[in-house]
Amino acid sequence: MKSHPQVFLESSLHLFTYYKTLGEKALHQIPEEKLFWQFNEDSNSAAMIVKHLSGNMLSRWTDFLTADGEKPWRNRDAEFDNDFKNREELMKAWEIGWSTLFQALEGCDETDFDKKVYIRNQSHSLIEAISRQLTHYSTHVGQLIYLSKMLHLGSWESLSIPKGESKSFNKERFDQPKNDGKFSDDYLKKDGK
Repeated sequence: MKSHPQVFLESSLHLFTYYKTLGEKALHQIPEEKLFWQFNEDSNSAAMIVKHLSGNMLSRWTDFLTADGEKPWRNRDAEFDNDFKNREELMKAWEIGWSTLFQALEGCDETDFDKKVYIRNQSHSLIEAISRQLTHYSTHVGQLIYLSKMLHLGSWESLSIPKGESKSFNKERFDQPKNDGKFSDDYLKKDGK
């Protein structure tokens, strides 16, 4: 039987993977020229959100058990400059951020649960630090999905249960025996994760 810390780490990795996948599916539905669109000066483009997420991930997850999560080399304000040149550059930053996160979390074990994680000189338990980032990133992925729904061309490829299909989705689920799978297992399997 797995320990609670092991279950928490596995669950966190699974959820981070789920939100990364949702973000990618949303980004791929936005035409390249619309990745840089801003509703107004106070709002963020999809590209700016990606740049911010990547910058945050690099800062938070680099040496996250031994160094403060707000690195002196991070320039958070520059993360909101809309200066990516193209989708390729944007996706490269996306991948670098997520790979930094996954590498850090995959290196954790039960002994790390007694350590303090600092973010801007404020201590967090490992669970608090992971949960803080999970909620932060899921919020921004939600923004990417909203932008994608507004900016896509053609028909929208639903990232969850399509409108009007809740009854059939639920019937399919309840026609199956109870199981211990995660809610996102089927979604991630479709993408070969």
